[in-house]
Amino acid sequence: MKFLKRKMEKLLADWKSNPERLPLVVRGARQVGKTFTIMQFAQANYKHVVAINFALQPQYRRIFDDGFGVDAIVKNITLIDPTWQLVPNETLIFFDEMQDCPNCATSLKPFKLDGRYDVICSGSMMGINYHEIESNSVGYKQDCEMMSLDFEEFLWALGYSDAQIDDLYGHLLALKPFSALQMQTMMSAFRDYVTIGGMPAIVQSFVTQKNFTNTLVMQRQLLLDYEEDITKYAQGLDKAKVKSIYHHISVFLGKENKKFQISKIAHGARNREYVGTVDWLKDAGIVNVCYCMDVPELPLNGNYNPLSFKIYFKDTGLLIASLDDEAQEDLRVNRNLGTYKGAIYENIVGDMLVKQGYELYYYRNEKSTLEMDFFVRDRDSLVPIEVKATDGATRSLRNLVDHGGKYNDIHYGIKLCDKNLGFDGHFYTIPYFMTFALRRFLRER
Repeated sequence: MKFLKRKMEKLLADWKSNPERLPLVVRGARQVGKTFTIMQFAQANYKHVVAINFALQPQYRRIFDDGFGVDAIVKNITLIDPTWQLVPNETLIFFDEMQDCPNCATSLKPFKLDGRYDVICSGSMMGINYHEIESNSVGYKQDCEMMSLDFEEFLWALGYSDAQIDDLYGHLLALKPFSALQMQTMMSAFRDYVTIGGMPAIVQSFVTQKNFTNTLVMQRQLLLDYEEDITKYAQGLDKAKVKSIYHHISVFLGKENKKFQISKIAHGARNREYVGTVDWLKDAGIVNVCYCMDVPELPLNGNYNPLSFKIYFKDTGLLIASLDDEAQEDLRVNRNLGTYKGAIYENIVGDMLVKQGYELYYYRNEKSTLEMDFFVRDRDSLVPIEVKATDGATRSLRNLVDHGGKYNDIHYGIKLCDKNLGFDGHFYTIPYFMTFALRRFLRER
């Protein structure tokens, strides 16, 4: 089986090379590759690895019964399994599925202060009630999030080298148009990526079989698995309400304005009845939330309406899997990503922006005469991004850029579409497949 190269590998290597490293907590949704990647790293970098899965090995949840001293924890680990070897300065302790053992989070401070063992934890964290934890080791742990494969990782999976990907970026930085062969090949790869998403097992199946066989079955099973997680972990919230929102994501995206509207969930539903439900889905790594800006100006954080937003699937493959059979045929046979009122393009662009570290914001004025799909920023500018499912007009983008002094924070814009590179003095035209390099481009242009 082909090994999928992940960017998390570099983060883990950088973490280990830091002499002041803290216990590391890797969060992420189900099946994004956390356990596999961490175990590959552990086995390659440590003489001894103690891997404990609190979901599959519930007996280990009691290793903290005698307190949080490292000696007591180590004693209880070896009491359960005396074959474990915990050699100081040569051992990594890997606590997997830590959401099933809240006390695990409390132990991280003692492990850091003790210093004899490296510790990595992973889990969705969706099930932890922090009020039940004596201490969650604030200041004594490093948190990071692992997501499904981004498009660059997908290109690695297809066999493309770093040099080939750097060549693509070189075109973008120099605004040197791609050849017809490059455009055709990369757009084909991009359409495949949108259709199957970035979940490792699904990508692995696609790369190995070189077709879509079983990918839809795997995607739909993952949707069911997430629903099972909601039933298991949505404590303190009405699980039926969380499920209802989860089931309606594709419904919202199928509307013209794609905005989340509580009235579409159930007759007579009120926002106050659903407080926390969308945040739960976001924290669980299932959705991305895109907030409507009050006005198109800096700063982004704080200049938005928390009650007006769109919800996107965090992995576009899950949006694809949630569509009806007719849409599936249109997508997989006709490669028609323009179906569903442009929602698929918006979802994938939102996902690619989030995977670069961006929060998501959009704008629509009260009269709907001016709207923009996304906003990011560079060092000193607010940058509007228009996602074009077709080669239509860019009226809103031009109005924001050619503002006559009305929007002083906006100096240029970006149009993402199925077109070659270009710049007309007002906005950059960038093909979809280069969205993965957008943040680097805005820093280096």
